Amino acid sequence: MNIIVKRAILYYLEKYPQAKTPLLTWYNEFLKEDFKNFNQLKATYGNASIVGKNRVIFNIKGNDYRLIVSVNFKQLAAYIIWFGTHKEYDKINAETIEFDSKILNYKAK
Repeated sequence: MNIIVKRAILYYLEKYPQAKTPLLTWYNEFLKEDFKNFNQLKATYGNASIVGKNRVIFNIKGNDYRLIVSVNFKQLAAYIIWFGTHKEYDKINAETIEFDSKILNYKAK
């Protein structure tokens, strides 16, 4: 899968350093896959769930964190919409939260 806006990963790695290894593990594994549909994705990521039209929720670091990704199975592309702690996740609407465009200006330290 092609992950659009890779800068989002760098941003979240810096924001949540305690999630660095599990988030990078997810990222590197996900890049190697070509999921044609949600069933294929679910076979690899058993705890993944789908919300809305094309958003997939991943549990990261034993469900300490949640990752919301928009997946286009036809184009084999995805982009990260949101990442945060489970507690932060409980305060948002996973179906409607929008990508924080400020991340586009992020520069790694």
